[in-house]
Amino acid sequence: MGEKSGSGGAGGRERHIGRRALLFGGTAVALGGAALWWRGPGERTPRVPGAVDYAGARWVAASEANWRRADRPGDYRVDRVVVHVTQGSLASAVRAFQDPGHRAAAHYVVGRDGRVTQMIRELDVAYHAGNREYNERSVGIEHEGFVDRPRDFTDAMYTASAKLTAGICARYGIPVDRAHIIGHAEVPGADHTDPGPHWDWDRYLRLVRRARTSVPTPGTGTGSPGTAVAGG
Repeated sequence: MGEKSGSGGAGGRERHIGRRALLFGGTAVALGGAALWWRGPGERTPRVPGAVDYAGARWVAASEANWRRADRPGDYRVDRVVVHVTQGSLASAVRAFQDPGHRAAAHYVVGRDGRVTQMIRELDVAYHAGNREYNERSVGIEHEGFVDRPRDFTDAMYTASAKLTAGICARYGIPVDRAHIIGHAEVPGADHTDPGPHWDWDRYLRLVRRARTSVPTPGTGTGSPGTAVAGG
């Protein structure tokens, strides 16, 4: 999320975010607001309650106001992973993404302890990047912590996130490089700073490449059944 986050839609249009203040994880964070538009071609895809796309994740559903139903990669090519930092705790991020008034959410949240929570299916478009095209083409991963606290980026977090990203890259044929694994600050039109100067990109990509060599390449990104778990 960084200092600001989100992209929604109105009348079939997603737009660059506006600004409003929200107390998030004890920190005042400016977030984007937009009306809900979630009707899309993905309605033809069967959905299994509690299904996850990453076998190590727990499922906690985000509010339907914070994402748009789709059928990726059938209707939108997925060719990016966007790295975020929550500017708060994992629990506060989960609560925010469950809040329909938040109007923003990422597909995943990775905790400092390496715990992975999935809140939106990769099939669907999460409002996480503040840019409609990038939302449609990317998977968003939040990381628990603050951009100005390097101690928040733990070994467990880097390792778990790298395995998660390696699986996403395998599913969609995404190259493991800085052109395709980017920070929120690099999204066109973004006014965010996350993941910030303390995120070790060299280390992260090295871990993703290492994990990628052990991940089989499946035919689709539709995921596998998981168990629904209460958030927080």
